[in-house]
Parts: sequence; structure tokens; C-alpha cells
Amino acid sequence: MAEKAGKLPWSTKLVYGVGTIAFGIKDHGFNALLMIYYNQVMGLPAAWVGAAIMMAMVVDAILDPVVGQWSDSLRSKWGRRHPFMYASVLPVGVFYLLLWFPPAEASHTVLFTYLLIMTTITRTFIGIYEIPSTALLAEFTQNYHERTELVSYRYFFGVAGGILMGIFVFTAIFSPEAASAGGLLDRSGYHTYAWIAAPLMATAIFASSLGTHSRISSLINPPPPMRQPFLQTIREMVATLFHRVNAPIFIGSIFGSMAGGLNAALTIYMQTYFWELTSDQIAVLTSAGLLGVILALVIALPLSRSFGKKWTTLALFAVTLTGIVVPVLLRLGGLFPENGNPALLPSLFVFQAVVAMSVVAAAILTASMIADATDQIQLTTGRQSEGLLFSAATFIGKTVSGMGVLVSGLLLTLVGFPNDAKPGAVDLSTVNDLALALTVATFLFTSAALVIMSFYPVSKQDHERAVETLARKRAEQL
Repeated sequence: MAEKAGKLPWSTKLVYGVGTIAFGIKDHGFNALLMIYYNQVMGLPAAWVGAAIMMAMVVDAILDPVVGQWSDSLRSKWGRRHPFMYASVLPVGVFYLLLWFPPAEASHTVLFTYLLIMTTITRTFIGIYEIPSTALLAEFTQNYHERTELVSYRYFFGVAGGILMGIFVFTAIFSPEAASAGGLLDRSGYHTYAWIAAPLMATAIFASSLGTHSRISSLINPPPPMRQPFLQTIREMVATLFHRVNAPIFIGSIFGSMAGGLNAALTIYMQTYFWELTSDQIAVLTSAGLLGVILALVIALPLSRSFGKKWTTLALFAVTLTGIVVPVLLRLGGLFPENGNPALLPSLFVFQAVVAMSVVAAAILTASMIADATDQIQLTTGRQSEGLLFSAATFIGKTVSGMGVLVSGLLLTLVGFPNDAKPGAVDLSTVNDLALALTVATFLFTSAALVIMSFYPVSKQDHERAVETLARKRAEQL
């Protein structure tokens, strides 16, 4: 037991975090590039792109709890999680590459089908790695603050991987002018991106899986679950997900993910058409996220120690909301630097860094709160359900974020946003309508998430009592 309770070496934390580089690269590609590539470059209507991405997310999200429950139940010489992690390496690399090579001159129906199939398969295999890997968080350590530290490593590599790929894409692959040869509307740039991104994703997953392999023998190995009827398993899964400890996170994440999905899909439109930034300026703005993630790692643990995970997270949600809506409202009110003004980029950089800091720090603490919830639920139900609970978080994130992407496509259609639009050539009222609708939706969804998550009940003292009780019960069973 001493080995299991001991502090994790930094090398384990480091290699554990490395795997999320794949998730960060995928997130950047899906959020920043996929919509504009299939819509503006390949010519598929925005609503069709949004629908395909949403459907893929829903299918993937439905499979996530299955993967989580399966990894909770699996017993093998490689533990419960690593067989899934190894199995995802090759498919992630291959299908993410194929996603960016749709058939040329294809009909809308063929393009839609291709996008749907490739996004579904890619997301599924990312989940086969990500869910078991994330579940290891609750198994590697039971320490209240060390969990936050461990999550910080994951988020640093995940967010930094996506941001660095974004900076590279907008400085080394695409030319400054979106409509010029080699610009954002040039198909060849996306092919170059795919050949670089896909192998990096597969390599990161393999390195993390192999690097954490030696820890398998030190993990608590619960007895195999009893076989029971399928409906009973479903009832237990639902009861676990809506347990009073997990429900505020589960339900609050619905609204948070909707806001995230909307903003993720429309950020590139806002940067290109509302703020009229060049690809070089977008790269600079993207680098603000790197500063933000560093600041998040600096503030997350100290604020959590001082104010607790829940109240720190709620405060960070409020900061996120402020950082997103204020620049747009100030611009619409004529109080923000105009496009082309030298003060515009530095102003946006500050807001972007603050938003990235608060989003990443809140995400770190939310994942740590879920890990703490696993102990509380195990104490009251006897079930060790790390995989299921973390898969539920990704289920909500993917399904509802997918709905956000769908809504973004519908929103583009509703405001009459044209296909093959040139920056500066879209009617100002159309661009402003898009910005205002996005801002209002972000305010409503984020506010709802903030209120619901305020009901999360676990304090540091609650967690420590649960860990002590569980340790005592395990000792009695030996």
C-alpha cells in the first residue's frame, strides 16, 4: 500500500501528460480548421458541415460510456486501461490523415458522407485512448491536491499542443492573406497540415501509453465485477452518473459545452471576418493561449488551496464569460479599436490570454472534482467507476459541443453568411448580427453552467474522510 499512496514522480506526471498532445492537436483541427475547410474550401454548406460534425460527436459520445464501463470491468495483465490506449495508436493517425483528403469535385452528398464517416471514426478512436487514460487520474493518486497537479500536466500538454500546432499552421503553412495562393482558402495547405498532425498524434499516444506502462503493477486492482443483466448494468450506470455528487458537474457541463461548441466553431469566422485579422495576426492571437495555459498552471493549485475547487472554478467561469463577451460588446458599441488599428491586436491578445487562462484552469479543477467524486460514489455505492464518470464528462462535452457546432452552422445560415466569402467583403450588418448572436448565446449558456455547478457538494474535508474510509475498508479485506 505504501507504493500506491506515495507521491508520484515528476517523470510519470510528464509522460502521462504527453498523450494529451494528440487530443490538443485534434481539438485545434476540429475547432479551428474543419468547418472553414469543408465549408469555404470544399464548398459544403455550413449547415451540412455542422450537421456532420454533430452527428459524429453524438455517435462517438454514445460509445464513450461503453468504453468507460468496459475499461472499468476489464482485467488483463496490462491492467484495465492500457489495452485500450495501445489499440488506439494506429487508427488515430490513419483516419485523422484521411479526414483532410476528401474526394475532389465530389457532390455535397458524397462530401457530407465522407466527412461524417471520417470524423466519427477519428473521434471514436481518440475516445478509446482518452477515456481510459483520463480514468488513470483517479487511480494514480488519491491526494486531493496532487490530483489537481496531475490534471495540470494533462491540460498543459493538451492545450499547448493545440496552440503550438495553431501557431505553426498560421505562420508556416498558410500565407497571410486568406484568399491568396497558400492562404486559408487554399486546399493544399490542409494536406500539408494533415501529414504533420496525424503522425504527431499517434506518436504522442504511443509515448504516453508506453511511458506509464510501468505503473500498472502499482495500481489498485479491484475484484472483477459480478455478472448481471444488461438492464441492471444500465440502471447502475444512470444512477452513478446522476449521483448527487456528480449530477451538478454532469448537468452543468451540458450548458458549458454548448457555449464551448459555439465559440470553437465560430472563432475562426470572428477572427477572419469580424476582426479582419490576417493569418499572421491569428497566429499571434493563438499564442495568447499559450500564455494563458502557463498562467492557468500557475494559478490553479494556489487558488484551489485557498478557496477550494468549486468556488475557484465558478469564479473562473465568470472571468471566462467576461473575457469573451466584453470585446464584442465594446466593438458593437464603438468603444473598441477599429479593424486595422495598431491597438486592436494587443487588446485582443490580452482578452484571449485571460480567457485561455480561466478556461484551462477551470477545466483542470473540474476534472479534479470528477476524480474526487469517484471516491464519494465508491463510498456510497461500492462501485469503482472512474472510466464511466470520465466518459460521461466526454459524452456531454462531445454531444452538446456537437450541438453547438450544429447551431453554429444554422446560425451562419440564419444570418445569411455567404459561402466562399472574402474578408472585408461580407456585409457589415451580417457580420455584426453573427457576433451579437454568438455573444448572447455564450452569456446564457455559461451563466446556466455557473449556477448549476454551484451545487457541487464535495469539500477537501469530505474528500479526505472518503479516502480514509475507503483505505480502511481495503485494509480490512486483506
